[in-house]
Parts: sequence; C-alpha cells; structure tokens
Amino acid sequence: MEKQNITLAIPKDILRKAKIIAVQEGTSVSGLLTRILKELVSREEGYQTAHRNHLTNLEKGIDLGTEGMARWTREELHEQ
Repeated sequence: MEKQNITLAIPKDILRKAKIIAVQEGTSVSGLLTRILKELVSREEGYQTAHRNHLTNLEKGIDLGTEGMARWTREELHEQ
C-alpha cells in the first residue's frame, strides 16, 4: 500500500496520551492512527453499502407472495 505523509496539529495532552496507548499496543502513533482510520473508513463503507442495498430493495419492492393483493380483511387481522 502506498503511503503519504501528512501534518497534523494535535493538542499536546492528547498526543501524550496517544503515545502511551501506542506503546501499550506495541505500535507507533502513526500505526495507531492508521488502524483507527481504517476502522472508520471500513464502517462508513459498510454503512454506504447497506444504505444502497436498502434503497434498491425499497425501489424493487419485496415479493410477499400476495401478488399485491391483501387476502384478508381488516376484521380478520384484528380478531382476538
């Protein structure tokens, strides 16, 4: 995977805590941020895929086997 350097401005207290977390996880701050960003991108891509699928299903409709006709009356549905 090709990499690109970027410059970030992070509050010092957050960076200090991130360095501690990175050491605890056996990685660097760069590695830590890369993992978190991958998770974020993956979650967003999953959401977008699910959203597109949902819209497609809404447009197509779902065959309930009734051929678009209700085969029951309102009274039948509300019988106790």
